[in-house]
Amino acid sequence: MVNTILKTKNVKLKYGDFEALHGIDLDFNQNEITALIGPSGCGKSTYLRCLNRMNDLIDGVTVTGDFDFQGADVYADDYDIVDLRKQIGMVFQQPNPFPMSIYDNVVYGLRVAGVRDKATLDEAAQTSLKQAAIWDEVKNKLDQSALALSGGQQQRVCIARALAVSPDIILLDEPTSALDPHSSRQIEATLLQLKEKYTIITVTHNLQQAARIADKTAFFLSGDLIEAADTKQIFMNPEHKETSDFITGRFG
Repeated sequence: MVNTILKTKNVKLKYGDFEALHGIDLDFNQNEITALIGPSGCGKSTYLRCLNRMNDLIDGVTVTGDFDFQGADVYADDYDIVDLRKQIGMVFQQPNPFPMSIYDNVVYGLRVAGVRDKATLDEAAQTSLKQAAIWDEVKNKLDQSALALSGGQQQRVCIARALAVSPDIILLDEPTSALDPHSSRQIEATLLQLKEKYTIITVTHNLQQAARIADKTAFFLSGDLIEAADTKQIFMNPEHKETSDFITGRFG
């Protein structure tokens, strides 16, 4: 049975007077990977950042619409934004480990939340690094700087950091665009494993990646959601000519 964890309706975003998103309706199912695709500047990353209110950090931005996360309105005045970003974690395009040890990176969110028990932190670090498929590579150097790792390793540590606080949803904004093909494939394999426990929403410019890992794909164009469907349908039998043109490389 499909369980929808996040529903968004008529999502609009303005930078001042400029409307960048024109009324997006899109739902996300538990334990699925949804890929957001489209040409640069089409609104997919802007929309992604609406889901955990990252756009709140930008002056002059107005977001409207319905955001139903497990029955709660995440844009309600009394909704705890810190709690939201714990439940809907985010991994960015460029690996962004903090200038501290691998261990301290992973347990950072737990410490901010007030967890001090070393056994609890140790278990969370090990579990998260295993889930992010990097434990075997770093287990003997947890006290070394995360900045000394390769780009692909840094990105998996960042994924582990997001997992350590037990989110329900993981947002990824082009998580492999700065990585080599081998590291990208490692991240893809990690995401396929993670969807057994988490809901994953990823922005990607790599159409082959979307085809390989996503259950559902949503195509954005000029601030509109053109269509969203099972990935196989989007790639094999899209409803709209714009989608077909983008998939086949006629533009974008």
